[in-house]
Amino acid sequence: MTENQPQTTDPTPVETALGGDQAGLIAREQDVLAHPERYRILTGDRPTGSLHLGHYLGTLQRRVQLQDAGVPTVLVIADFQVITDREDPGDIQRNVFEILKDYLACGIDPEKTITFTHSAVPALNELMLPFLSVVSLPEMERNPTVKSELAASGQKTLNGLLLTYPVHQAADILFCKGNLVPVGRDQLPHVEQTRVVARRINERYAGGRTILPEPQALLSPAPLVLGTDGDKMSKSRNNFISISHTADETAKLLRKAKTDADRHIAYEPETRPEVSSLVLIGALLSGQEPEDFAAALGDRGGKALKDAVTEAVNEHLAPIRARRLELAQDMGYLRQVLRDANEKANALADATLAEVKDALGMVYY
Repeated sequence: MTENQPQTTDPTPVETALGGDQAGLIAREQDVLAHPERYRILTGDRPTGSLHLGHYLGTLQRRVQLQDAGVPTVLVIADFQVITDREDPGDIQRNVFEILKDYLACGIDPEKTITFTHSAVPALNELMLPFLSVVSLPEMERNPTVKSELAASGQKTLNGLLLTYPVHQAADILFCKGNLVPVGRDQLPHVEQTRVVARRINERYAGGRTILPEPQALLSPAPLVLGTDGDKMSKSRNNFISISHTADETAKLLRKAKTDADRHIAYEPETRPEVSSLVLIGALLSGQEPEDFAAALGDRGGKALKDAVTEAVNEHLAPIRARRLELAQDMGYLRQVLRDANEKANALADATLAEVKDALGMVYY
């Protein structure tokens, strides 16, 4: 193992359960923080609208923490992937800038993190061609990511772009030699697919040399954040509190949030999920333990809980929302941030594609 490669230790219970073929799949956060120079994170979002509290508590805060800890970070605003599972992609251009404003307002630093768009990096997308040559049709068809996205879209027909979605995700990660992907457990097959692609490219075309890393998953500790209707917070369910909502809009939405008939407020996720999710949101955003946040409310009931959560959300997000409004007034700055990041992403992608083409014997002059 070289100095630049991530280290692994004994397998975790998750790795053991996954089986021997996935040894090394899970990264250790303590090693990432101790040796940030050994890693490069790739993660991102599809531009289907501005981000919400679920994104903020689940991923955005952690991305900023890892960025500030010195872990090189690349964020993809996956505009091409918007059209994988929907006939009406919406206003992609507007949504790209909505997400960029969210990122910057929440603390993503353009000097430390590369935030780019798929469509502006041709070499990334060209990598799909050699990558597709090492993945079989049955492997793509049975990939759980493809199945879940198809089911969520409501479409009956599997289009070619959705079929190749996991391979496109592999190109997202490997174009920049990303070796660390923050995910939830349900997304582990997506990282494993990328590892398979990298391994096969290395073995089949590079003679066993490691020209592409086999990335590891950094499991997210983020809890599930429920929406106002008690289901998982999601833009598609229209049950979310957006980072860009005003304080009044936030209060109005939280007044409609689902609770239960018990006036005693307690943090009991298994038996009282709706109340517990609200308690958790309030606690996380006010810097408290959920049990303490609930105890302070006692028997005051659902209205008091919603009021307390509204106060916590609006107080925490106030500076973020103010910064977001400032950014919205300076489209020139936003375009420059994206232009600079896309140039950096293109340089990374061009270098990786050249290396893969060399391994394929496709360099002619």
